[in-house]
Amino acid sequence: MSSTSQKHRNFVAEPMGEKSVNALAGIGDVLGKRLESKGFDKAYVVLGQFLVLKKDEELFRDWLKEISGANIKQQQDCYTCLKEWCDAFL
Repeated sequence: MSSTSQKHRNFVAEPMGEKSVNALAGIGDVLGKRLESKGFDKAYVVLGQFLVLKKDEELFRDWLKEISGANIKQQQDCYTCLKEWCDAFL
């Protein structure tokens, strides 16, 4: 059994299109609102930041913590979700 959440599996199973930032694994209502308030309202905008940081786990996790206050598990879940999405679609 995979250790990823259903939310993670749903996200990486298809193109992201216009999905809300809350669709990302690790991002719930509180973090979602913090991200939205900084202009990161869609999953693809967070993906853009992920790509600007060259998919670097440490840089992305540091950025996510700084901008949203995400804890270690939330950072890991979001990073893994975006990485697997990129592996599938890019």
